[in-house]
Amino acid sequence: MKSRVGGRPGRLRAAVVAGALLAGLSPVVAGAPPATAATGHKDDPTQYWNKVLLQTFRNARGWDASPGKLSRSGAIVFAAIYNAESAYQYTYGTLKYEPYLNRPLKYAGKHSRPAPDEEERLIDRTAYRIISQLYPGDQAYIDAQYRARTGRSPHSYDPLDRLVVDPVVKQINKARAGDGSDNPDVYSGDTTTPGAWRPTGEEATADEGACKQPSDAVTPNWGKVKPFVLRSGSQFRPPSLRGFTSYADLVASPEYAAQVDEVRRLGAVDSTERTHEQTVIGWFWDHDLNGTFHPPGQLLELTGTVAKKFKLDTYETTHLFALSALSLADAGIAAWDSKFDSPINEWRPVSAIQATGGPNATWQPLSADRSGAPFTPCFVAWTSGHANFTGAWATAMQHFFNRDDVSFIAHSEDPHTLESYRRINSFSQVAEEGEFSRLYLGVHFRWDAEDGREIGTNVGDYVFANALQPTRRDQPQGH
Repeated sequence: MKSRVGGRPGRLRAAVVAGALLAGLSPVVAGAPPATAATGHKDDPTQYWNKVLLQTFRNARGWDASPGKLSRSGAIVFAAIYNAESAYQYTYGTLKYEPYLNRPLKYAGKHSRPAPDEEERLIDRTAYRIISQLYPGDQAYIDAQYRARTGRSPHSYDPLDRLVVDPVVKQINKARAGDGSDNPDVYSGDTTTPGAWRPTGEEATADEGACKQPSDAVTPNWGKVKPFVLRSGSQFRPPSLRGFTSYADLVASPEYAAQVDEVRRLGAVDSTERTHEQTVIGWFWDHDLNGTFHPPGQLLELTGTVAKKFKLDTYETTHLFALSALSLADAGIAAWDSKFDSPINEWRPVSAIQATGGPNATWQPLSADRSGAPFTPCFVAWTSGHANFTGAWATAMQHFFNRDDVSFIAHSEDPHTLESYRRINSFSQVAEEGEFSRLYLGVHFRWDAEDGREIGTNVGDYVFANALQPTRRDQPQGH
């Protein structure tokens, strides 16, 4: 692994073209003052808007609150912020990394100097625009957050809109247009053969959707969404679930029996074998329920925590958030590809265990909704989305910092968590705990977790090697 903030750069793509100008823009002095002075917030602007974004995650409902939809939003927001920041760095001769997708944008003349607040204005106005278009139902909240940060109306004139924000937003929107994320088709696969996914029977509550009908399956076509960096959602999908290509062979195998027995013992609501630490891990990383920032949000918050620990400057913070968010988005696509587009769409543990009958007919997982009723996410088991997300996130962080042994405090807002804050001693600890948390909650088999983490790790490796690359092999890195 090669660090982006120290040491030699990693694998490179072609160097950016020096002096590139976006067609139709005239270089001008970019230091035009804002209409009124900013309020002087000391927060890093990307960190500030991450907090705003996470609140929109908490507010989301239905398919808009699905892991894929949320991780896509994160990638769009932080890719746009990073591209706006890249324009600033390129304009003033300090660009170190390629923008996402496009050539660098230069928006001022050779001898121009930035205004004191110009860098933050670019990030503030880009973030505001992108989050607003993604979450129009939260517009009043987003407007209030912009005013609180800047002391200005979000609709006030700023020349940076025309010069940078508009082109950046247009470029990101063009890249995501028709990406398949709005596919409304519902699940129509086999839900009767033993081993095949079927609704787990939960009734709808005030906060959660029902899982009574096959059509309740959440975003079944998300694996077909156009990735942000990967070539396709299936790029790292194993050919099949551990070599099984038929449900009959799967459920008749001793390997399957062992998987079912393990989660029956460890994941039951009344398990006597699950340790206290395993219970803590299960709930800490959960965030399946509406009103939380969900798994992508928890990991984006952790990105900010680590950025603060290393005291990254504004540029490196945008870079780290973009790398993290792109990895999470493609991990979500890869996870759903394996869930719904594999030869076997595996049923959940609660379905498998109850099907064995006898005393297991009433078995329930530890996982629960806010009322305490049993809750299993309404989509296919193999592979685990949590394991994909945490595996991709940990890998991206390892590459960025060129190390794994980083300690920090992680935060959970799951309503059932036994610890709101947890000390983490390495990035790989996040991947491991996220991987097996789902087994301890009784909603995944071990192979769901292991194979999900492997896919997520491959996604993180690929995104790091193929996006946001250093601009020149011989350019010094670091601060």
